[in-house]
Amino acid sequence: MQFPQGFLWGAATAAYQIEGSPLADGAGASIWHRFSHTPGTILNGDTGDVACDHYRRWQEDIEWMKRLGLNAYRFSVAWGRVLPTGRGAVNHKGLDFYKRLVDGLLQAGITPMITLYHWDLPAELQDCGGWANRDCAKWFADYACFMFRELGDRVPLWATLNEPWVVMALGYLWGQHAPGMRDIGAAAKAGHHLLLGHGKAVQAFRAQGLPNARIGIVTNLGPQQPASDSPQDQMVAALWHNFINRYFLDPIFRGEYPDTVINFIGEFAPKAAPDDMRIIQSQIDFLGVNYYTRNVLAYDASDPIGSRTVFQEGKLHTEMGWEVYPEGLYEILKWVYEEYGEIPLYITENGAAFPDTPNPQGEVDDPLRVDYIRTHLEQAHRAIREGVPLKGYFYWSLMDNFEWAFGYSKRFGLLYVDFETQKRTMKSSGRWYAEFIAGQRR
Repeated sequence: MQFPQGFLWGAATAAYQIEGSPLADGAGASIWHRFSHTPGTILNGDTGDVACDHYRRWQEDIEWMKRLGLNAYRFSVAWGRVLPTGRGAVNHKGLDFYKRLVDGLLQAGITPMITLYHWDLPAELQDCGGWANRDCAKWFADYACFMFRELGDRVPLWATLNEPWVVMALGYLWGQHAPGMRDIGAAAKAGHHLLLGHGKAVQAFRAQGLPNARIGIVTNLGPQQPASDSPQDQMVAALWHNFINRYFLDPIFRGEYPDTVINFIGEFAPKAAPDDMRIIQSQIDFLGVNYYTRNVLAYDASDPIGSRTVFQEGKLHTEMGWEVYPEGLYEILKWVYEEYGEIPLYITENGAAFPDTPNPQGEVDDPLRVDYIRTHLEQAHRAIREGVPLKGYFYWSLMDNFEWAFGYSKRFGLLYVDFETQKRTMKSSGRWYAEFIAGQRR
């Protein structure tokens, strides 16, 4: 498996999941800070108050990246750390943290990829309606423009949003994530305003005229397959495919939402202002693909949306209950390429949670994760051989961290984190990944 010259080998994280110190040095509270402090929302009552203490240990973490041999690192900026209320006054101590981090990465020969929004909306903006308020698109674009001015000369890769589908569905429709709403109308508005904010941010990026930087968006994608050949199973699989895979990509690449989803949600469908789709279609330079698993779907009349996910007996599943299905990575990369054309792609997340336990010597042997990474890289390489313009791979995650509603119960990292002592230990998978990357450079 020899990957192309210049291929990026990275790992990914998100601010609230690793930084800790969410209110330090003048930072403003986010919806995730508020949500995690609401009783009953997070497993075991966990919060991101300490997380991996990356806010104070970032230099050590860059050293770990160097040991892994990474030449790229994807991380997110906590909006409220830079702009405490989401608008207006700048918190220079928060901004300086990201400037030091970027400079440290560059000195280590590691390419930074910044995600501007990885789910932690400033709480004061949520009090104004959050993403269900159309003004949030403008607030986001203003924040993005500020970050481009401050770091655009040093950061070559920018992603506007991480997984807007998850923000819309888990945050506003099903309430499992912050802000914890269960409102289909608010969800549809939030989805549209996320896209509008993305488009406005891309326009702000273009206006900055940054010759050495590129911008894109990160989406969660995966095959949505019917459980049988029955017309009902085929129908629900097609609906979910349009809802998960097309709902955010069709507007960006084609200026329209998929008809099947719009017809399904009916009166709650987003209402676009005359210029919205033109803004949303602002040309991006790359697409980030987060891939974890597939869904196998069957029609189920007893379900509120008429379908259920069919558990795949006899297949390996991760601690999250997700089937390990490496072929799905090839299938979704190929689909994006055939559907939307020659857009450069990055695998911006791909990873697995397994029950990692240190042995008496403190070592963490995780052969299931080694196999997971290897088999997914094989499928990525297969896609490249067939012409897919794949430019990089970012494993999720650099280290064990706060896994949203699951708290600290799920471990995805290449580095094992003892959350009591904050000691990092490289797992077998980290050593395997480091050796693989070194082999690519020979």
